[in-house]
Amino acid sequence: MDYQKILADYVEMPGGLIEAFHAIQAELSYLPEEAIIQAAQVFGIPAAQAYGVATFYSMFSVKPRGKFVIRICESAPCHIAGAAKVVAALEKELGINMGGSTPDGLFTLEFTECVGQCQAAPVITINGKPYTDVSPEKISGILEPYRKNI
Repeated sequence: MDYQKILADYVEMPGGLIEAFHAIQAELSYLPEEAIIQAAQVFGIPAAQAYGVATFYSMFSVKPRGKFVIRICESAPCHIAGAAKVVAALEKELGINMGGSTPDGLFTLEFTECVGQCQAAPVITINGKPYTDVSPEKISGILEPYRKNI
């Protein structure tokens, strides 16, 4: 992938490093080491600072992830509403544990903090799209369109 072209689009923009990382991650689902190193060079910052940005924000990942990142809220309202049962259903349905990715590279499971949908807990997001009032029984139906959109 040509990181230089993506990085060049954001180098003059305030907050450009974060925006560039978003653009790279949108393409690859994570930030490869070589992209972070090239970003440091393009933005004229130490590599440690670029790594700091890439690892500080929870929306970025420096390890490969699936095409569809499923995040489940682990805040108190979701926990009380049954998030643990939803986690168990997701793990069973996908055959992976939280923090893992399916062997086909399609799905990754991650925890997240509150997504602002507490009135309809428990909540999951798939690539940022929220699903509310999730129950274990709804998991297969929620995942089905993503399985077909390979």
